[in-house]
Amino acid sequence: MNLISFLLKTSRTTIAVVIFTGTTSGSSSVFLIALINGAVNSKGPVSSLQIWTFIGLLVFSFAANFTTHTLLAKMAETAIYQLRLRLSRKILSCPLRHLEELGSNRLLATLTHDTGAIGIGVSSLPFFLINITVIIGCLIYLIWLSRLVFLLTVVLFVLGIALVNFLYWTIIRFEKLARDEEDRLFKDFRAITDGIKELKLHRSRHNAFLSEHLQTTAISLRNYRVAASKFFALATSYGEFQQFILLAVVVFALPQIFPVKNQLFSSYILTLTYLTRAVQMVVQNLSIFSQANVALQKIDQLGLLLSEQVENSVMLKFPSESSSYQIDFIQVTHSYHGKGKQSNFELGPIDLTINSGELIFIVGGNGSGKSTLAKLITGLYIPEKGKILLNGQPITNQNLEAYRQLFTTIFADFYLFDRILGIDLKNLDDQAFEYLQKLELNHKVEVHEGIFSTIDLSQGQRKRLALLIAFLEDRPIYLFDEWASDQDPYFRDIFYKQILMELKTMGKIVLVISHDDRYFHLADRIVKLDYGQVVTN
Repeated sequence: MNLISFLLKTSRTTIAVVIFTGTTSGSSSVFLIALINGAVNSKGPVSSLQIWTFIGLLVFSFAANFTTHTLLAKMAETAIYQLRLRLSRKILSCPLRHLEELGSNRLLATLTHDTGAIGIGVSSLPFFLINITVIIGCLIYLIWLSRLVFLLTVVLFVLGIALVNFLYWTIIRFEKLARDEEDRLFKDFRAITDGIKELKLHRSRHNAFLSEHLQTTAISLRNYRVAASKFFALATSYGEFQQFILLAVVVFALPQIFPVKNQLFSSYILTLTYLTRAVQMVVQNLSIFSQANVALQKIDQLGLLLSEQVENSVMLKFPSESSSYQIDFIQVTHSYHGKGKQSNFELGPIDLTINSGELIFIVGGNGSGKSTLAKLITGLYIPEKGKILLNGQPITNQNLEAYRQLFTTIFADFYLFDRILGIDLKNLDDQAFEYLQKLELNHKVEVHEGIFSTIDLSQGQRKRLALLIAFLEDRPIYLFDEWASDQDPYFRDIFYKQILMELKTMGKIVLVISHDDRYFHLADRIVKLDYGQVVTN
């Protein structure tokens, strides 16, 4: 995909208007040059008609130029806005496992850097259109002035186009390599922000990270950018070189071939100077367009990767709303495939039944498959083999979204939004305040129109705030992944002995991933995993 086809998808009518106004602006500039040449070479005084024609063309050129930039800027921002929303929707409709394989750094680089590069490229299109029109108009005007000068100009331009075309594709090649390095650089930037404490507290790790990872990636990116810049500088320098060669041929060589009237020299030189200036502007856009085209290719590539495994976004209701639920796992398996055999992991086959009103602890050592099982239960992962039933009905791609809406979860790596989203309650703030008191957060946080006054809290307090949202959602199935690990002994006791028991009494399915073995006796059942297998149920 190139910039023009990208914009055509937004509005063909606007593109047509932009092309018309852009070419009109460029044509007006050429007519202004011709008018100036005529006035310079005129033997008599400048007429009032020439002055008013000049003023009219100048105003018309300004208006066309302004219209071109305004229309294209508005259309470009609309196109980028739609692109960001489309990419965001694709990401949200893509299976979690696939997103994990792609990596957040790649997604962020596309959503930020690539869309920005496209915006810069689009903003340069008006200048490109106007200058292309100026080039064509000046060439036509040269035919009228002198066919020989026109032929000399065309010959030099053909040679220049061949060279610039080669340089352009070389620039594209280096821009692609640089863009791949930017994906890696975003990964390193994430490591800085997420691992800042570990880097600050370990000088050797800090130095190794900078020298072996970030610096290496940054140097590679710099080298590719410098290489692209060198070829771009070569193209720009050739444009300036060509300008003086052309002027030298006209001024020094042309009079030796046939006599030229002195008054035509000024017309040649003014026209060629304006022509070569337009060529220079076109060449200068090459680097911008190359980055924009590479960004579009990256977006297309990511879009195809996201589209390979799109989930059904239509939320179909189950045949009947039920106050009690039964989830059945029948020979369910899920596997991770790493680079080596030792990095492969398979969970299952698992046979498991979960009923409303049950409090179930999922336990096991690190890497035993607890989080993977949780993602399978909640529908975030799709079984590779076997099937999941809800009240006897198989979970498929058609009803998966409705199945997920039964769950309220707080994962170990949960994200806390700064407001309560998707919960439509008339007395939302009042209910939230009651839970703030229950969770002993009312002295830290206030809720106004569903917005928290702050989320800059300790991890344990943030988890309590997430629990507040879980209470407000009031869904039939709750899953807590190591929720109590960041709580003090007092509130840990409240969580296990009061909060979980209240949810169980309300008939909820309560699933708890935990290592707190002194509370295991509270569970109705314990599901113990060991290297992907259920060893106790």
